[in-house]
This record gives sequence, structure tokens and C-alpha cells, in this order.
Amino acid sequence: MKRRTFYIIILVVSVLGLFAVQYQYLNIGLNLAKVQFQKRVGIAAQEIKEDLITENQLTFLIGTAITMDDSYFALSVDSIQDASRHFLNDFLTHRLTTNGIDKDFSYRLFTKDSTDYLTSPITYKETEKFISYPVELEGYLPLLLKKNLILELRFKDLNNYFLFQLNGLTIPSLIFMIAIIFVIIWVLRSFYWQRSVITTTNEFINNLTHELKTPVFSIGLASKILQEKGTEEQRPLIELIQEQTNRLKIHIEKVLELSSLESKRKLFELQKIDFKPNLEVLCKQFQKQATLEDIPFQYKLTGERFILKAESIHLENAINNLLDNAKKYAEYPVIELTAEIKGNYLVVGIKDNGIGISPAEQQLMFKKYYRISQGDTHKVKGYGLGLSYVKEIIKRHKGKIKVESELGKGTVIYLYLPLYGN
Repeated sequence: MKRRTFYIIILVVSVLGLFAVQYQYLNIGLNLAKVQFQKRVGIAAQEIKEDLITENQLTFLIGTAITMDDSYFALSVDSIQDASRHFLNDFLTHRLTTNGIDKDFSYRLFTKDSTDYLTSPITYKETEKFISYPVELEGYLPLLLKKNLILELRFKDLNNYFLFQLNGLTIPSLIFMIAIIFVIIWVLRSFYWQRSVITTTNEFINNLTHELKTPVFSIGLASKILQEKGTEEQRPLIELIQEQTNRLKIHIEKVLELSSLESKRKLFELQKIDFKPNLEVLCKQFQKQATLEDIPFQYKLTGERFILKAESIHLENAINNLLDNAKKYAEYPVIELTAEIKGNYLVVGIKDNGIGISPAEQQLMFKKYYRISQGDTHKVKGYGLGLSYVKEIIKRHKGKIKVESELGKGTVIYLYLPLYGN
């Protein structure tokens, strides 16, 4: 629970950090856009200044308007000023556009004593926020008025303009961020839903297996009583009942052990032991069973002591599971167990001459409830829990499992168990 909470916190912090980094990149982009805009305005202002320095059709018209001289045109002064205002606006728009500035603007032509001579068709109120770029004119027009004349360009809502310029970066970034958040929420919901389903399933299986233990015990007790009082003709049937009852009991214990390990309800204590005597007893017991079933079995334990930090009962059960599997998947099984020290590990190998396992199934064989598909699945009984149990036990011992197999030629499963002190 603590680990899951820790991972969720890391995930949330990472997403927030990604937002913060993106925000910083956006600020950098805005600052670069501002610098570039100012540079373009500066170039356009210099060109405007140079175009208005001499007498030409535009400066003559503007000069007539600001001096209110109606002797050259058969128009009123107001009409001349209005025409000048629009011609100057078109001229400034052209100059700004050629320098890559397509932002709406306003202007005013005034002197240093704040007398306005011309204003743009679109004007901004003094209370509105705008950025102004004054251009002090030289040449014909200031000389005509005999005053310093300033052309001021005004731009409003530049931040929105810069953001629009960065849409190629901001919009994809926002889309990707929203997609990441959506996927994270979906994954978390799926994870918690699956955890809920798994928890419910495990609780159901645990309750069911606990309930099965009572009738199994009763059947076993009844079969012992029948064995004492039964006839010779009844004995084979009684033995069959006892055999299947014991088998069912083993499966129930496997389910309960695996469930308790997964839920961490069962205490798993690793203690320093010499595992060689335990392994030797295990091999001798399996050899007796193999002899009764006419199955060739050999074992070789190389080394004087196998010092491990282990939980001996579970480790023995894991090796027993592998030996039991070696019997199942061969028509005429031949089984071999070896144990030797290699480097810092005790390596236990279980070899068989069974049907083999494909590379694809080697990736899946240790998953819970998975059963290898080759062979007669009706002949080979089981629930796909044995190898999952083996994997969990070896994992608890900080060991690892290696599988070598070839279809039709058999399988070797190696258990690498770290020696004590390494």
C-alpha cells in the first residue's frame, strides 16, 4: 500500500513538473517573440522615417493636412485631413506587413507640446493598455511645421498576439498534456478496478477452499473407517477415494499458500540453514515415489554444505512442484536433479525428457492460472498454480529462475538461490 502510494505521488509530481517545464518553455517563447517583434518594429520604423524624410506625394498631402492649407485642393480641410489619415494608415500597414508584422495598430502624429495633428482611423483610449513605439521624423514635415514631429505607433493585446504566434507549439503541447493526463487517469482507474476484481476473486477462492477443507477431512476420515471394516473387493475403491481425497487436499493447500503469500498475510521468515540435508531427504522421498511408479530418477548433490537464508518448507515445496511437473509432461518420464555451488549461488537443476516448452510459453509459464498448451491437457490435471507458487517462493528468496527447453526434447529448469552472506 505504501509503495503504491509512493508511485502515485511520483506520478503526480512528474505531471506537475511537466506542466512547470512547459510553462517555462512558454515564457521563453513569449520573450523571444517579444524580442523579435521589437526588432521588426525597429526596422519598419527606420524605413518609415526614411520614406517620410523627403517631399513626395504622401508627405505633401500630410503637410497640407497638418498646416490646414486648402489652396492646393478643391476640398475642405476636414476632407484633406481625413484623406491624409487613411493614406498614412495604408502606408504604415504596408511597411509593417512587409516586415512580418500583421498586428492591428493605431497611430498619432503629434509634436512635443502634445498637439495632435493626425490620428489613425482606429484609436485607443488612454486608459487602455498598449505599447507605443515613437518615431521622431526628420526632413520635410518637421521643417514645414518648424517643430519636432513624432509619429507614434501603438499596439494593443500583444500577449495574445504572441501566444497566437506560438500556437504551433502551445496547442500541440496542450493536446499532448491532456492526452497524457487522460491516459494516466484511465490507467489508474483500470489498475484499481483490476485490483478490486483480483481482491474479490481471491477472497472468493479463499472462502471456497476453506469451506472445502471440512468435507475433504470428513471424506478422509470416513475412508479410513471403511478401510478398517471393508472387504478385499472394496479395498481398491477405498484406496481410490483416499488417493483422490489426498490429491484434493494438496490442491487446496496450494491455493491457500499462494493466496496467503500474495496477500502477505502469512509470515515468511528466512533463517540461516544448511539446505543440503533437506534437499537430500526430499530427493530420497521422491525416489521412493518414482520407484513405485517405475520412473527413472537420479540426483547428484555436489558440495559439502548449502548454506542459505531460506524458509525450508516453502523451498522444499517449490522443488517438489518442479519434480511433480517433470513427471506429468512425458509419456515415459526420465528425471534428473542436480545441485551445485556456482559462484555466489546454489544452482538446483531439474531436467526431464518431456514435450518441451516453446519460447513464447516460457514467458508465460510462471503466470498464475496459466497452463502449457502442448500435450494432452485432459491427461495432465492441474490449475496453473504450481509454477506461479515456485516463482513467488524463489522471488522471496531473492533468487532467479532460468528455463532451457526445446520442443520434443525436454526441459531443464534452474533455480539460482543466493548463498548466505552473498
